Amino acid sequence: MFRIRPRRLRKNSSIISLTQENWVTAEDLIYPVFVQAGSENQAIKSMPNIYRFSLDNLLREIEESMEQGIRAIAMFPVVEEEFKTLSAEESYNPNSLNQKTIRAIKKRFPELVLISDIALDPYTSHGHDGLIEDGKILNDETVKVLALMALAQAEAGADIVAPSDMMDGRIGAIREALDANKFFDTKIMSYTAKYKSNLYAPFRDALGSLGSKKSCKENSDIPKDKSSYQMNYGNSREALRELELDIAEGADIVMVKPAGWYGDIIQTFKQNSTIPIAAYQVSGEYAMIYSAYQAGYIDLEPAIIESLTAIKRAGADLVLSYFSRHCLRITQKIK
Repeated sequence: MFRIRPRRLRKNSSIISLTQENWVTAEDLIYPVFVQAGSENQAIKSMPNIYRFSLDNLLREIEESMEQGIRAIAMFPVVEEEFKTLSAEESYNPNSLNQKTIRAIKKRFPELVLISDIALDPYTSHGHDGLIEDGKILNDETVKVLALMALAQAEAGADIVAPSDMMDGRIGAIREALDANKFFDTKIMSYTAKYKSNLYAPFRDALGSLGSKKSCKENSDIPKDKSSYQMNYGNSREALRELELDIAEGADIVMVKPAGWYGDIIQTFKQNSTIPIAAYQVSGEYAMIYSAYQAGYIDLEPAIIESLTAIKRAGADLVLSYFSRHCLRITQKIK
């Protein structure tokens, strides 16, 4: 007879639940949302049940989310074409859609943790995350603009600024700018390992930052992709180097993006740092799960919980997911 029988702990749902190691709760989740000008919501075709919200409707969405237990959102602005330029000066305009929305959210929900994106791609006419000269993405010049952008968002009331651009040295520059202006409590959540993934297309559709493809056809000086700044998905040690640099420069939270296909990187971060680890279940991950459900290949709700639990199991302390509200509807229904 066998003395050791692991199946004893799988005998019924009660013992399975009692011995489960990882759970997804409201405290783990950050809900990404899109805001646009105008008074109507706009459905995002590539992301079923996700919307570009008008400000009034976004405030209602946040209120409902907080009633479910969500305490943090990551907010992304859909910038109108007339405000997109080569120099992205709208990114640090105190009266931009982004800064106006931050002020409105924090006035209505002061207790909400508001995370604001730091990147130039919504504001550039070519859709890249940096300034361009002679066919190259300019690192240091871009970092100067990112620091201005972070300062504008901090002044508007953002609790956390989240650089997602992958320029070298931007964490240190942003921290220096924030501290010089006495925003000592404004936190930095760095997209530390942001890979050049095939899973971002629905997000770019949602944000309207697909301009680079069109521009590339018209202008050969514009880089055709983001490989000069986003990470090679074949690399893992490079992520550890980025982690060390971001912590040294002053990041308060570090992130791995995407999440589902990069559990090994999440685990590496967990083993090599003592600050919170975030992971972003990106638009393509959302779209794949939802599309498989719509095609009748999988059950949606178990797949949502499994996907998010796997990210937590890999070591993420915080998970950005478009499924945040759906996840809580499932778990609260279970309870």
